[in-house]
Amino acid sequence: MAAAGRILLFLLFLHISTAQAASKVPFHGLGVNYGQLGDNLPSPKVSVRLLRSIRATAVKIYDANPAILRALCGSGVVVSVMVPNGLLPSIGTNQSAADDWVATNIVPFYGSIRLRFLLVGNEILSDFASNSSFWPYLVPSMIRLNRSLRLFSLRGIKISTTHAMDVLQTSFPPSSGRFRSNIAASIIRPMLDFLRRTSSFFFVDAYPYFSWSQNPTSISIDYALFQGTSNLYYHDPGSALTYTNLLDQMLDAVAAAIAAEGFREVRIGLSETGWPNAGDLDEIGANVHNAAIYNRNLARRVAEKRGLRTPAMPDAVIPVFVFALYNENLKPGPGIERHWGLLYPNGTAVYEVDLKGRRPASSYPPLPPATNNEPFKGKLWCVLDTSGAVNVTAVAAALSYACGQGNGTCAAIQPGGKCYQPNTVTAHASYAFNSYWQQFRSIGGSCYFNGVAVQSIVDPSYGSCIFPSKEN
Repeated sequence: MAAAGRILLFLLFLHISTAQAASKVPFHGLGVNYGQLGDNLPSPKVSVRLLRSIRATAVKIYDANPAILRALCGSGVVVSVMVPNGLLPSIGTNQSAADDWVATNIVPFYGSIRLRFLLVGNEILSDFASNSSFWPYLVPSMIRLNRSLRLFSLRGIKISTTHAMDVLQTSFPPSSGRFRSNIAASIIRPMLDFLRRTSSFFFVDAYPYFSWSQNPTSISIDYALFQGTSNLYYHDPGSALTYTNLLDQMLDAVAAAIAAEGFREVRIGLSETGWPNAGDLDEIGANVHNAAIYNRNLARRVAEKRGLRTPAMPDAVIPVFVFALYNENLKPGPGIERHWGLLYPNGTAVYEVDLKGRRPASSYPPLPPATNNEPFKGKLWCVLDTSGAVNVTAVAAALSYACGQGNGTCAAIQPGGKCYQPNTVTAHASYAFNSYWQQFRSIGGSCYFNGVAVQSIVDPSYGSCIFPSKEN
């Protein structure tokens, strides 16, 4: 946009009411992440009504979807908007690109929604292979977008970005938390300087579920679910602080890393947390019972303490967003990725939870028992999902992908192979899916294949065609 155009827009929006000061007010209670990776989700208008019905005080969306922003107008819900990762190279090098993005996506809604945070990218510093090309543009993008907010006099909006816990090189004990050496000096310190100068937050996605599920014999599930007794508490020898739950421990490790860089006064925000309500057969502890307990106890803690506070940060209120509003059926990866929702796509509750944290625990109806809190024992296979209509085109594409990976993945279904017959796409798909998964599951390979595969405890082998499997 030319300078004259930016000046014109500046003049057009000088009339915006001082009532925008309301956007400066930190939200209380729990916010919710509203993802859109589903082909069966309610409309934005219905979704906002559902957000209010579950008493969410804030919402975070993963782009600047205008239909969602329009639906949020006048709702009173505090809003956080994310700038997609792919825009960083342009915004980080071009002030006009930053100005244009803000003018198009934020200015039209500024007087009608309570916009609190503009989050630049999602976990940019986590996946080196996918995201490292964006790293040089992250802090420059934050700086340029902040200039854009000032250009249009958009007050009360804080610029930040979100991080996964893997930005830390060490996290235990919490007092020894430190950032990874490959990002600390070049990216984290300039970012923290920006956050301090603008009084913004360092946002982190912290999931006790993952820490517990990877170490279920070392970490008590009760400690992860905010219901540990004193014998489960952890005493940090470095800080002399006592921890009653895993989330506090994780957040204080981030606080220690920030302090170690010399920016102790920068506040922390919790951009994602939660617990999966279901998952694949080998995904321990992913069930409705645990998910309900986690989010109910989190909400109660926030209510009782008038905000989320930790042992190392007792005076700092941490804004919290629970993940997620819906179970999203198009999220790739293992089964848990599609089962974090408070709601099913039809709008009904996966379990009851008061996000204000005021409902007594005794008033909730009984939860189904947690039947998978121990690691799965036995063999598993990955096969074609035939529980519904089979999309042969999608299956053929998945089959082609699986056979193109690994070493000899599909040798047995080649002509003359022991699994060649029956010579059909669907029969070959089950063998290929399983062969791929058995090779790559230990390094993150999933039994998903764009939704056409499923785990099974039934051995699909037949005759001389043996489907490989390993004891869990």
